[in-house]
Amino acid sequence: MYFFSIKMFKIWISIVGTFLFLSCGEQKKVKVSTRDSVPLATKDTIIRVTPIEHATTVLTWNGYTIYVDPVGGKSAFKGHQNPDLILITDIHADHFDLGTLDSLDTKKAKIIVPQAVADRMPEQYTPQLDVLYNGERKSRFGITIEAVPMYNLREEALKFHPKGRGNGYLLTLGGQRIYFSGDTEDILEMRTLAHINKAFICMNLPYTMTVESAADGVLAFAPKEVYPYHYRGRPTVSEVEKFKELVEMANPNIKVIQLDWYPNEPY
Repeated sequence: MYFFSIKMFKIWISIVGTFLFLSCGEQKKVKVSTRDSVPLATKDTIIRVTPIEHATTVLTWNGYTIYVDPVGGKSAFKGHQNPDLILITDIHADHFDLGTLDSLDTKKAKIIVPQAVADRMPEQYTPQLDVLYNGERKSRFGITIEAVPMYNLREEALKFHPKGRGNGYLLTLGGQRIYFSGDTEDILEMRTLAHINKAFICMNLPYTMTVESAADGVLAFAPKEVYPYHYRGRPTVSEVEKFKELVEMANPNIKVIQLDWYPNEPY
């Protein structure tokens, strides 16, 4: 009787283990949620990146919380710590939303902006602002932030993002270099970046660039990993799967990682 009980116990354990294994397998098929986050391991610590929507992103590192282009209102940041650092790339509403800033607790935050954004912010934010022009850099909380140019090249798109108005950002933290392109095309300043670990690259028409141009630019500076973001526009949606194919076929050492930047819309 004792032998029989042990045997039955082992069978029960085996059944439960199989069930858990299959359950995990099912979970892997679920698309990435906007509230999911991706840990980017470094030799010293972990950088965690959470896509919110479109260009809006939350990073956490070493106890600090960074908001990139915060829009979407207070509810978009439910479950996240109040920001220590805010980066805003440009004046357009999908990057700069004063209503969202006013709804958040930003009292302790330093806010990195281009001059064009600073000109649109009320005086109450002035003590928190660090204005960076293209090519300038600032260190906050052990993080180095460099303003990288972002602008259009196509004649028909020059009106959207003139050179010098907005900033892409290159962050150096925890032994990693992380690039956010902002709204740009395949510009020389992006193509000549070096030693980039993670690159967040836009691709939507008519405002930024084509999938082919984005892939060509990425292949030029060859980041270790690239994350397509800011890829929904009118009238069409950028073909991020085609972008992935173009990049990985030309350089299999570059890993293209697709997060869910549009959780409320179907693929």
